[in-house]
Amino acid sequence: MNATSPASARHADLLAAGAATVTVVLWASAFVSIRSAGAAYSPGALALGRLLAGSVALGAICLVRREGWPPRAAWRGIAISGLLWFGFYMVVLNWGEQQVDAGTAALVVNIGPILIALLGSRLLGDAMPPRLLAGMAVSFAGAVAVGLSMSGEGGSSVLGVVLCLLAAVGYAAGVVAQKPALGRASALQVTTFGCLVGAVVCLPFAGQLVHDMADAPASATLNVLYLGVFPTALAFTTWAYALARTTASRMGATTYAVPALVVAMSWLFLDEVPAPLTLAGGALCLTGVAVSRSRPRSKAFRGAGNRTTSSHSPADDHATQG
Repeated sequence: MNATSPASARHADLLAAGAATVTVVLWASAFVSIRSAGAAYSPGALALGRLLAGSVALGAICLVRREGWPPRAAWRGIAISGLLWFGFYMVVLNWGEQQVDAGTAALVVNIGPILIALLGSRLLGDAMPPRLLAGMAVSFAGAVAVGLSMSGEGGSSVLGVVLCLLAAVGYAAGVVAQKPALGRASALQVTTFGCLVGAVVCLPFAGQLVHDMADAPASATLNVLYLGVFPTALAFTTWAYALARTTASRMGATTYAVPALVVAMSWLFLDEVPAPLTLAGGALCLTGVAVSRSRPRSKAFRGAGNRTTSSHSPADDHATQG
């Protein structure tokens, strides 16, 4: 009889929602920093610099907290997510964004949450409730609107589109691989060692990083450090914390808030005034996230009031580990 009380379950839900919010805000800010640092750093060098800064920050926290090594059973998921998400995804996305305009990149990469839902359903047994599917459809429509409104004249290339598509696949596969590892190790352990794996994968770009750092302005290098400490070390840890407490599909849908936040941040910090279509698309993204994160109240109350044994609904955020 170790059923959690409604109050403690609600508290856990709020903490997970807060962690997810921190993640999407910091990941949105990363687009602004990448745009600045990318002018001075090549794609591989930027990824390696970001991952090294993140590894140092995460390693220091692990030492202070005496986290230790993850259990052996978690290493498969950590290694795959580190290779595909921390390493491959970051390099390929940086490279792709140099080949296509921001709007096209946003359009192609935003198939990632859809791939996460499909892979999560197939490999992890994640439920696909109607609200999640409807919310993702609304958010994707918003991402399409944002992407079309930001696309420049002839700014795309076949290579760039393929690279962004590969980035989306790497992101989705990395998230799905990470989910089971979070059932066996802490969010901090999974993030720290995933980041280290990604840094090792990117070590062939070490010479380019040294070369670029020698010529880069201080502002670009500070942006690389910011990317490593905040959108990587902090945001990936809060992501892992939230992912451990919900399904991969639902967390993937949450990232559709990122395009809306990027629009707002570009408006505030870069004086890029969004077009009406961009604003409408951002609003659709946020609406879709709200729909996908919501749960029918009647079912929640019925489940709490009737049975505590097998009233685990498919739409429940607290899915069992895969």
